[in-house]
Amino acid sequence: MPRTVNTASRSRAETPWRGAPTYASVTATVADIVLAPRRRRRWLALFAIALAFTLLFVGATVYLLATGVGIWGIDVPVVWGFAITNYVWWIGIGMAGTFISAALLLLRQPWRTSINRFAEAMTVFAVAIAALFPILHLGRPWFFYWLAPYPDKMGVWPQWRSALTWDFFAILAYLVVSLLFWYLGMLPDLAALRDRATTHRAQVFYGVLALGWRGEARHWQRHEVLMGLLAGLAVPLVFSVHSMVAMDFAEGIGRGWHSTLFPPFFVAGALFSGFAVVLALAIPLRAALGLTDFITDRHLDHLARILLAAGLVVAYSYVMDVFMAFYSGEGFEIDVAIDRMTGTYAPVYWATVVCNVIALQALWFRAVRRSPAALFIVSVLIIAGMWLERFMLIVSTLHHSFLPSSWGTYAPTFWDWAHFLGSLGLFAFLFLLFVRLLPFMAIGDLRALVHKTSRP
Repeated sequence: MPRTVNTASRSRAETPWRGAPTYASVTATVADIVLAPRRRRRWLALFAIALAFTLLFVGATVYLLATGVGIWGIDVPVVWGFAITNYVWWIGIGMAGTFISAALLLLRQPWRTSINRFAEAMTVFAVAIAALFPILHLGRPWFFYWLAPYPDKMGVWPQWRSALTWDFFAILAYLVVSLLFWYLGMLPDLAALRDRATTHRAQVFYGVLALGWRGEARHWQRHEVLMGLLAGLAVPLVFSVHSMVAMDFAEGIGRGWHSTLFPPFFVAGALFSGFAVVLALAIPLRAALGLTDFITDRHLDHLARILLAAGLVVAYSYVMDVFMAFYSGEGFEIDVAIDRMTGTYAPVYWATVVCNVIALQALWFRAVRRSPAALFIVSVLIIAGMWLERFMLIVSTLHHSFLPSSWGTYAPTFWDWAHFLGSLGLFAFLFLLFVRLLPFMAIGDLRALVHKTSRP
């Protein structure tokens, strides 16, 4: 009798579902989302909308390459606008997915099994989109390879003391590691889809992607070692990548940027926005696909707690940024702090505070953390607030430089909005394809959890 009680308590503490799942039921639930999809009309409607915005992004990019960056609202002194705002925002979103999966894997947290796969996919798509914007912003994007050290007759070499150069390598390394971590983690699940597929086309498609996985003991042993190594690489990369993005600003002498606070502030902000996107994706997915037994209220509660912790660090950074400006007695720093709160872009500043600080306080309450609707609203507000924060951070420094003769304002054009909204559509397009074609939950990990929690 004591053994039965201990098993039940362990099962309730560690499994992400209710009831008594089996290997077959877990595999069927996840695999049938891909092999026997339901609600196709709803998916097609969303896919059509995402495709329309993706085409908007493609069209705007083609026009940009043919015409030049003058179609954007950037000008002297505001030479960075939506493009760099989108870059910093998207790269931040891409940080949390791999961090959730890799860090929780290293910590052996079983509740990661229901959310790690689509969080990893979110990372890959967000980082790939983020990498496009600095290239488009170059003006001559076909020369982007000048950032790489290659032998050439002109002797053009990167400036190794510049954070912009290391930013290129950091993003490339993070994208490669994230892609490998995502794809190699799917190998057992792709093999499961291959074995359950009923059409020859699907069998060939998933068979090629599975790379000959047969589920042998040596396969699992090597797979576990490899995933542990990639997780160990991914976690420090999360911090190094966004620290390098922060140094793009902190190395400059612009007022409001030249601060040692930026690297930890940017890392906390990246995790903050990334966790918000994970919640904003998990809540509609579990409702649309009927997966409340897999993505439970406990998952939402854990994610909300982490979101609250990251948000408090961001809020602390806001306070310290203003405090240090006045504490330093530096006139230019005081001026930029006052300008953000009362100047041309003051509505952006206060909207950022409302979305990222005030709305966040709702997560102190357990009822909010366990309410999907309330969590979704808070997550969307945080996502919008983090974009506004990036915009405010960039533009408020550039539009008032040290000399009053260099002051100016920035107003986005239609093409700025086209690239921003188009990037959202591109992300939705890629994510909807992922949900339709690949297993967005880890079948192998869920089956291992069934085995672990069903033992006496």
